[in-house]
Amino acid sequence: MVNEKLNIGIILGSTREGRVSPQVGEWVKGIADQRGDGNYEIVDITDFKLPFYGTTDGSEPGIAAWSEKIRSLDGFVFIVQEYNHSITGALKNALDIANREAWNHKAAGIVSYGGTGGARAAEHLRGIFGEIQIADVKTHPTLSLFTDFENFTTFKPAELHLNNVNLMLDQVVAWSGALQTLRK
Repeated sequence: MVNEKLNIGIILGSTREGRVSPQVGEWVKGIADQRGDGNYEIVDITDFKLPFYGTTDGSEPGIAAWSEKIRSLDGFVFIVQEYNHSITGALKNALDIANREAWNHKAAGIVSYGGTGGARAAEHLRGIFGEIQIADVKTHPTLSLFTDFENFTTFKPAELHLNNVNLMLDQVVAWSGALQTLRK
């Protein structure tokens, strides 16, 4: 069991047209794949066509598929953009609609972006993590819309972020592995 690679989902936290989260997610995945310490995959919440939490009987296939995807992962990296000092409504909905047990006893890192590096969104997300029993790691790469994006749309990260992403991934892998015994 110790030698098995963990499955880490890179969750794209935005669903709007023209979003930049896929660029950031692919960048993180490229760094992660070079490490060889886990099975990393992009998980795009738009692919699941989730209804709004509380407006359905829960029988939509997207809800079951989303919960199963989350259950299949050992840990997460959330790509989080700041909207109105918080996370997107789509990400909050996705966190709420999955079976709570699918999230429990897993670790997560956050890569955020926005005018202030997405720091306020990340802080809100950490509070939600506590409620659904996700252990968030300390290292938190923050990307600025002003310095890491050209014209606010084309992602061009500063090289200094590479060390923080790798340190965050070290922590996500370590914590995800340590929490495995609680998930068994």
